[in-house]
Amino acid sequence: MEPLKMAKQMIEFNKATFDNSFSSMVLLQEQSEKMVRAFLDQSTWLPEEGKKVLNEWVASYKKGREEFKKMVDESYKKVDDYFADASK
Repeated sequence: MEPLKMAKQMIEFNKATFDNSFSSMVLLQEQSEKMVRAFLDQSTWLPEEGKKVLNEWVASYKKGREEFKKMVDESYKKVDDYFADASK
């Protein structure tokens, strides 16, 4: 097998593994978010400012996760482009 083709297959496998792991992490985080929201809805003793902070924390976490995924996808695209150029 050609080294270039083997390296490209390894990168594709790595990306598939990352995507599956990331999807699992997203599901876990979404379940945690649902639990936090249920907690906030039921906790009448928590002031509105505290609820606002927790909602901002969840939104910030989600935004960071989306930005991270976007950067990783862009990096895999660059690697894929590199292998496409190298095979020509």
